[in-house]
Amino acid sequence: MKWLGGLVEKKGINLFTQFAGRELLYEKNGIAGVLTEDKGLDKNGKPKDNFTPGYELRAKVTVLAEGPRGSLTKDLVNKLKLDGLNPQAYGIGIKELWEAQPGRINTGYVAHTLGWPLTSDLYGGGWIYGMRHNRVSLGMVVALEYANPLFDPHEAFQKFKTHPFVRKILEGGKLVRYGAKTVPYGGWYSMPRTYVDGGLIVGDSASLLNSQRLKGIHTAIKSGMLAAETIYEALCAGDTSAAKLSAYQQKIEQSWLKKELYSVRNFHQAFHSGLWKGLVHAGFQFVSGGRGLIDPMRSEAGYKEYRKLNRERVLVDQSSRFKGDGKLTFDRLTDVYHSGTRHDEDQPCHLIVLEPNICGDRCVREFGNPCQYFCPAAVYEMVSDKGEPKLKINAANCVHCKTCDIADPYQIIQWVPPEGGGGPNYEGM
Repeated sequence: MKWLGGLVEKKGINLFTQFAGRELLYEKNGIAGVLTEDKGLDKNGKPKDNFTPGYELRAKVTVLAEGPRGSLTKDLVNKLKLDGLNPQAYGIGIKELWEAQPGRINTGYVAHTLGWPLTSDLYGGGWIYGMRHNRVSLGMVVALEYANPLFDPHEAFQKFKTHPFVRKILEGGKLVRYGAKTVPYGGWYSMPRTYVDGGLIVGDSASLLNSQRLKGIHTAIKSGMLAAETIYEALCAGDTSAAKLSAYQQKIEQSWLKKELYSVRNFHQAFHSGLWKGLVHAGFQFVSGGRGLIDPMRSEAGYKEYRKLNRERVLVDQSSRFKGDGKLTFDRLTDVYHSGTRHDEDQPCHLIVLEPNICGDRCVREFGNPCQYFCPAAVYEMVSDKGEPKLKINAANCVHCKTCDIADPYQIIQWVPPEGGGGPNYEGM
């Protein structure tokens, strides 16, 4: 981002960072711009001395490039019913950056893993990349389709590091950075309509990630280039309607984007029934050019429903949770520290729970509060309030992965942008 930002600024483009988009401005069935968030509100929503109201930023064309599960894109897709043929599916990627002992790994080394410590009913795997100056990038991506509500992706990644092969690389090294982010797995058939009156959708927001390679930077850049060409033509013609901007979708289909993404259009859907059947389905796609046994391979939902626990309404003793050894493996709070996450704690909570009563009653009994497990930053915590279970939100820990907005079984958690400038520091990642 810094590299690209430097290039565009040299071309005379103005970049205004640390202004989060709160909501889209609509005119009829199109986009008229973005309303930025109010700055300087306290945690109760009352103005502080530095209060500044949000700005209406109006434009002839607005481009949504929010990555996976963008809050504005989600609103637009739902409001105008732009959904693709398949619902979007997501995975969570958890990553650490290490400084290894000299000689442990070669620069440019690449390893991808499948299996342990994940079971065959889980879709996911890990990576190990050798970088310059003895640095190692490693992590694990797990599809957010698992049935066990108490599965902990962060714990699984920590166990991944205890494998003898990985341990040998990291032992004696030093953890430098941590991060987590969701990725959109759905592919070509999950692509929403990418154009509306006055607006375009690019990159991960448009489901342009290669779900087989888990690569999306190159496709995001290309989609941005095609969007720019489309906007230039529309402005020259004085027409920014959906009919004119539909040339963007045509450009996508005529570019190498279509060729690359269409050949893996069913890849993730092949694994909805588990690893072994998935390997058979995916293997066939290498021969059939991505067709699969049927085309399209449909998925009824972007994630599987959690298996219900149907237990008593009691809080689980969190003292038994994974803590790590502090050298090779770590608890979530230690990792959050290494993410460099910073938020002004005296601001409105950006994690909105629409029906909090569900958390302390129904969710305790049915699913055991999975937010305590799927969140890789220890944001959600169930505490006792006069003997009654109650949800506590540690919003300052949030690493902006968006998992909660996706994996909550009741879909009552809404992730909205915190005050601009807050969040993790991914420098060096």
